[in-house]
Formats: sequence, structure tokens, C-alpha cells
Amino acid sequence: MYLENIEQAESLLKPQRIEVLRQLAEPKTCTEIAHVLGQTPQRVYYQVKRLVDAGLVDQVSERKVRGIHEGIYQATARSYWLSPRLVGRIGQRKVQDELSLGYLLDLMEDVQADVAALDRRRPELPSIGVSGEIRVPTEHRQQFLADLQSTLQDLFTRYGGSEGDAFKLAVACYPKGEENDD
Repeated sequence: MYLENIEQAESLLKPQRIEVLRQLAEPKTCTEIAHVLGQTPQRVYYQVKRLVDAGLVDQVSERKVRGIHEGIYQATARSYWLSPRLVGRIGQRKVQDELSLGYLLDLMEDVQADVAALDRRRPELPSIGVSGEIRVPTEHRQQFLADLQSTLQDLFTRYGGSEGDAFKLAVACYPKGEENDD
């Protein structure tokens, strides 16, 4: 679920609610969650109620226990993305500098928004993913960018017609994080 509403984000970004939400990956009652988290059912119910009000959790069924109706709840999504637009843009867009981290962050924001806008009711949306590791010496980065642009332009020319499924293509190169050998 892509969160663009500040009220939803505020409801989600509370440590206790995040723990409750994790428990609701599978349908559970407030009593079950309270037992796992070592809290009272009333306290968990308060957190669940806030999550329901924000549209992050649904009551999926109900059962009667000792004459009391107990709700069974489940998270509405498997993951939640916060829109960068919730914070707002900091600084100017650096579209002209394709070798900058700012440009990469702008590109990722656009990709995130595009993916979030897809129809999630269609379980098998066609998509293509490719990932790999390359090494580019500093003095060759500009040439690498030129080669990459040339290769992509060739693909855009070959596959730019009006036949077939339409895809948006974004390529990102970013520093690989250090591997932890612990």
C-alpha cells in the first residue's frame, strides 16, 4: 500500500502500532496479539482501532467468545510505502546531472510513485526485472554513461512501436553497500 495521506503515515509511524501491524500479517484477535506482545487486550485494541480508522487494517471476521463478540483483524497490505511527497521536496531537482545522487533519488521517487499507481487487483501484471553488479573506474564513468545511453536508445528505437505491452524503463547505478562478513 502506497501511503500519500499524512494521517495514514502518522497512524503507522508509532512503534507499538508497527509491532501490532506485523502481527496482523495473518488474521488475529487483539487478545492473541496482546499475548504475543505482552500487553493488555485493551491496549492492543486501541492500536488496532487507530490502524482500522487509517485504512491500514481490516476486520476480516468476528467470533463469539463467552458471549462477547471478538473481532479478527488483518493488515490490508503486505507492505507499506511512504510517499516522499509526504515530506516534500528538499532542494532543487538536478535533472541535468545524471551522475548525481540527487538525480538517482528523484528517479527512484518517480519509480516508486509509478509502481504504487499500478492496479494491485491484477495479480499477474507483466513486469521485467534485471539486476547485476558492475565496476566502473571513476575516470570511465562519463564513457559508461554514454555507452549506457547509446544501448538504451537502441532498445527504445527497436521496441518503441505501438505493438505489445507498454513498459517504462528506469536504470539506476548506485554504490554497492559494503558486505558484512560477521
